[in-house]
Amino acid sequence: MSKKEIRVTVGDVVKEYPAGTTYETLAKDFQKDCDAKIVLASTGGKLRELNKKINDDCEVSFNTVKDVAGYKTYRRTATFIMIKAIRDVAGQAVLNKIKVEFSMGRGIYNTIDGDVEVNEDFVRKIKARMDELIAADLPIAKESYDLDDAVELFRKEGMRDKERLFKYRRASKVNVYSIDGFYDYYYGYMCPSTGYIDCYDLFPYDEGFILHMPARKTPGKLNDFKPLSKLFATMKESTQWGISLDLETVGALNDKICSGKVEDLVLVSEALQEGKISDIAQEIAARDGIKFIMIAGPSSSGKTSFSHRLSIQLRANGLVPHPIALDNYFKNREDTPKDENGNYDFECLEAMDVEGFNNDMRKLLAGETVELPTFNFKTGMREYRGNFMHLNKEDVLVLEGIHGLNEKMSYALPSESKYKIYISALTSLNVDEHNRISTTDARLLRRMVRDNRTRGTSASGTLAMWQSVRRGEEENIFPFQESADAMFNSALIYELAVLKQFAEPLLFAIEKDDPEYLEAKRLLKFLDYFVSFTCEDVPKNSLMREFIGGSIFNV
Repeated sequence: MSKKEIRVTVGDVVKEYPAGTTYETLAKDFQKDCDAKIVLASTGGKLRELNKKINDDCEVSFNTVKDVAGYKTYRRTATFIMIKAIRDVAGQAVLNKIKVEFSMGRGIYNTIDGDVEVNEDFVRKIKARMDELIAADLPIAKESYDLDDAVELFRKEGMRDKERLFKYRRASKVNVYSIDGFYDYYYGYMCPSTGYIDCYDLFPYDEGFILHMPARKTPGKLNDFKPLSKLFATMKESTQWGISLDLETVGALNDKICSGKVEDLVLVSEALQEGKISDIAQEIAARDGIKFIMIAGPSSSGKTSFSHRLSIQLRANGLVPHPIALDNYFKNREDTPKDENGNYDFECLEAMDVEGFNNDMRKLLAGETVELPTFNFKTGMREYRGNFMHLNKEDVLVLEGIHGLNEKMSYALPSESKYKIYISALTSLNVDEHNRISTTDARLLRRMVRDNRTRGTSASGTLAMWQSVRRGEEENIFPFQESADAMFNSALIYELAVLKQFAEPLLFAIEKDDPEYLEAKRLLKFLDYFVSFTCEDVPKNSLMREFIGGSIFNV
């Protein structure tokens, strides 16, 4: 008896296939129509891994490595192959921990704890083994395990972090991936085989090594790796904080919450941040001639709360700070440039009255009195409301805005009069040792909660504009981060457990036919790892209050 035929629609093309055909077979048939490698399929409002079989008529679209979900799948698969290669080269017996630490540019920083010397020769052997695994095009299998069986499997593999994580899992099943007898757990999708990874590099860096990947928009091409020494030092410091608190993974955080030690956890986390803010304020006060403190960072970094808390510490050091939002120097709406879609581009430097800002700041530096503008976002016009400013010896301006680190924004001001601060929520917490948490996801959840609370924006609305926000950050903020005199990490190690209770109802409200449904489901799955706790223990001056409400500052 012949196999049942099914009808598959891809765009305007309808083709018949035998029931049980995999999405990978479809992808190979349609690859010529795509400008990048297909790594996922989408049908019925769900993303599908390519090795999944199709048994009914359906409409299918494809996800390539140029798409966000596809790019994450590519990076995740490369990481899985890397960990398999490390185990093959070193042997499980000498390895205590392989940790995927954090992203740095297009690279991922990794470390090994064990009886091995991570040097150039060792990393070269790992790279050679990865090349062998990729050349062999080994299948990457996925199997559903009962929870208890998965825990036992990972206990045998020496992955105690996963055992700790699954302690808080509600579902009775766990999806486990394997390559040639090596098993691991991953949050997210995988390519169907090792051969899909066709562009990467591996090289030593600091105490570990970098898995270097192509940019999402240029797959198949590796750009030169650019070390970000200040960002790396900040991330490493935050990681050390987590180690000192025994809080490297979500399972460890959940243990702390369930043990009733939340108040202590919050107070220590806040104290670590306050100490860093105090250090920055002392450094500013110790420098002669600083008049302009320039603060910049990506969306939802907590810039406003940080500027208030920094101002308090500056006052404690004998200075008189005056906060000023660079947004007040927006050009009038009619003079604002537009993007390629005909929409106002508020994030480009050309949207700012750079000349007017520099003229005002130069006059202040010369001892003149200046009337500063206020931008009316309702009318789209700058207004003058009698806000006169004169700088005395102890006065400093705390200037916050996305172009704060760009020298073109403050070209007329002497470098010795400026102190630049880059702020971002650089999450150092991992889901487990092999699944890092994207700092972008943490900021996205912050923004979603804040936008809904302060503007009534739906979660779908925040998700829809997020990629546009990210493009603006890539162009206007990240290129200047290494020029900062100081970096401040605004991430709090407990924050996702607090944000969960606010974000989940917003994400559940997104309907299945909404374009943002898939992303909402991904974030809900991510939040499911966390045990939540109420915000009562979060101090009123915490940066978290900028997002969840209840701050003592005007944010």
